[in-house]
Amino acid sequence: MHRRRLGRRLEVGAVGLGCMGLSGTYGSADDASSVALIREAVERGCTLIDTADIYGFGHNERVVGEAIRPVRDRVVLATKFGNIRDAEGRPAVEGRPEHVRRACEASLARLGVEVIDLYYLHRVDPAVPIEETVGAMAELVGQGKVRFLGLSEAAPATIRRAHAVHPITALQSEWSLWTREMEAEVLPTCRALGIGFVAYSPLGRGFLSATIERVEPGDRRAEHPRFAPDNLEHNLRLLGPLQTLAAAKGCTPAQLALAWLLAQGPDIVPIPGTRKRERLLENLAATAVALSADEVAALSAAFPPGAAAGARYPEAQLARVGL
Repeated sequence: MHRRRLGRRLEVGAVGLGCMGLSGTYGSADDASSVALIREAVERGCTLIDTADIYGFGHNERVVGEAIRPVRDRVVLATKFGNIRDAEGRPAVEGRPEHVRRACEASLARLGVEVIDLYYLHRVDPAVPIEETVGAMAELVGQGKVRFLGLSEAAPATIRRAHAVHPITALQSEWSLWTREMEAEVLPTCRALGIGFVAYSPLGRGFLSATIERVEPGDRRAEHPRFAPDNLEHNLRLLGPLQTLAAAKGCTPAQLALAWLLAQGPDIVPIPGTRKRERLLENLAATAVALSADEVAALSAAFPPGAAAGARYPEAQLARVGL
């Protein structure tokens, strides 16, 4: 797999692996199978392995830590902090400096490593100045516990303020053919500052694989407005051009959707997640799908910003992005 650069100094494989689904988010997962999946990804050149302390409430980091132990020197290990549950068990955000330090120590212990390669603020805490949060993160760099810093789902002004405190290497936000809002201001801000872009949910939570006709009760996607029956009926009609071009190029719709993201620039690294080996191999093979400028433009026109029906998150979660 060819490599790409995030920020000015961090090199990773062109496609990474998002590990959230290995802790039961979209169905049960077997730890032994998850470990094998991560190790195979690394063997095939996928170096950016992405987790977070909130995924499985620590379970995900422990699985990732076990998986990368024998291949640590070939892995760019990314984890995130800041998403928590409050005393009543409700989702909340925590960005105070004392939490930054505690969260990092806990992640290091669960992962079984001495240093985290890329440490993200998972969500911006509106009650804490970003300068204070990033200042505490920068202290971790000075202590040798973290190599590079990142933000997730931050607004352009927040990105600039954070970058003024300490260089931000990567912004991780949702980006795919059906989620394109960040192209207007967020992506130009990142490029002006030399910040790489890590795209999570690059397959629209599986929608762009063109294999989902409905979601069953109990599937977490049923909570997302875009998968509500009426919205999904509208959104499925968007898939025609993607399926047609994929068939013409001899690839899958998922591979084509990833190839479209990769064609947006050498500073873009998608991190599709999966629990299945066959899907992992399919996703990594997307790096071999070459698109012409006309094909990129055709896909962009087929999925213009705002084309998808429904918000990308439920209302409560949507309120915590873009801060």
